Amino acid sequence: MSKSVEFFFDLGSPTTYLAYTQLPTLCAQTNSQLIYRPMLLGGVFKATGNASPVTVPAKGPYLFKDLNRFANRYGVDFKLNPHFPINTLLLMRAVTGMQLHHPERFEAFIDCLFRALWVDGRNLNDSATVAEVLNQGHFDPDHVLALTSNEQVKESLKITTEEAIKRGVFGAPSMFVGDELFFGQDRLDFVREALG
Repeated sequence: MSKSVEFFFDLGSPTTYLAYTQLPTLCAQTNSQLIYRPMLLGGVFKATGNASPVTVPAKGPYLFKDLNRFANRYGVDFKLNPHFPINTLLLMRAVTGMQLHHPERFEAFIDCLFRALWVDGRNLNDSATVAEVLNQGHFDPDHVLALTSNEQVKESLKITTEEAIKRGVFGAPSMFVGDELFFGQDRLDFVREALG
């Protein structure tokens, strides 16, 4: 029986973007299934007392350099978003809605938003910019916005976030292989070993 990686993620995390660029290939190479688990990082932070490392003055500048190091190692495009931090509540509801109602377009949808945030540096705090990005990605902004107010979608995101917290998640990206938690895009080697 093949193994799987549960990928608890929030679009607003640059380290999550870097993990996202690597996990599909890693899972293909290990004959494993990648299971996307959208959660709300702000909710996780609030429940666990954690905070973004960029809020630590001595750590922020180092983290930005380290992100570029990893992007170079992975051979992927990356640019720190000048509008960071991004409020991702509506975005993560949209992601959850697409996963529930349009699974066939889910991966294209998150790719569109990850690229807008962490390659193109778009301001996804701004609703007009979000609409523009969605149009460019061939998604209907009105339909996506409607998904964000759907009660089933809102409840699903809440439940997944609560599940993540119960399982020990304190930040993003968080990956589970079975019951084993791996936190951070710099732990992908351990994920690979667990799948081996």
